[in-house]
Amino acid sequence: MISRKAVTWKGKSGVTILEVLIVLSIIALIAAVAGPRLVGYLGRAKSDTAALQIGQIESAVQLFYIDVGRYPSDNEGLQVLLQAPAGTSDWDGPYLRKPEALIDPWGRGYVYDGNGEGTDFTIRTFGRDGQQGGTGEDADLSS
Repeated sequence: MISRKAVTWKGKSGVTILEVLIVLSIIALIAAVAGPRLVGYLGRAKSDTAALQIGQIESAVQLFYIDVGRYPSDNEGLQVLLQAPAGTSDWDGPYLRKPEALIDPWGRGYVYDGNGEGTDFTIRTFGRDGQQGGTGEDADLSS
């Protein structure tokens, strides 16, 4: 049989509250220094993602132009990249794989602006704040 010895605690076997407080303050100090930097990286990553998505949508609009012979109208918007517009027989889409490709990293749809003459277009997002203007993550991005 294996005998168990009684465990006895000595005065120095354990962690004092002072040691716990020191470790917690070091962790809080590291979080205070590194936290804002990580949030900045996340914001920049969303802006970079939006710029890449705008480039992909712009390419899809160009493919639409090659097939149909015109750019989408303002009324049609970017939905013509996913569904054929009425009365168009040359449409060879969908030009994007998923409808989510038309949503920016902040959860809003990209804005399509044609020039009215059907000869040019702009695709934009208004950044994190969803309003025109701003800097950093709130800055507008467009093609």
